[in-house]
Amino acid sequence: MPSSFSVGRSQEGDITILALNGYLDAHTAPQFEKVMQEEYDRGHYRMLVDCAALTYISSAGLGVFMSFIEDIREKGGDLKICSATETVGQVFEILGFSALFDIVPDRPAALQRFAGVSTAEA
Repeated sequence: MPSSFSVGRSQEGDITILALNGYLDAHTAPQFEKVMQEEYDRGHYRMLVDCAALTYISSAGLGVFMSFIEDIREKGGDLKICSATETVGQVFEILGFSALFDIVPDRPAALQRFAGVSTAEA
């Protein structure tokens, strides 16, 4: 039975929002990795991953986050995670993601965190 997974993309200023939906596992992680790589290659180093509709994450899915965070931060950007369900949030917590990533309750709070560290002045 194939896993159901999709990644929605949108922009909020210079922040790329990736909305994950469904099961992020070994079968679907390459799809997420491809989207992350495309955004990184476009010079989008401020990314917000919205997990509101993510119902499951495996170690392969977690590996995608880990494989990009260092490169993104080296470019002066950041990757924030928001709106994790209780189940997904527990996985992040158990594996220590809260020590490595800025995990916030919802999208507005995450966008505010980005605004707080923005170096761009109008």
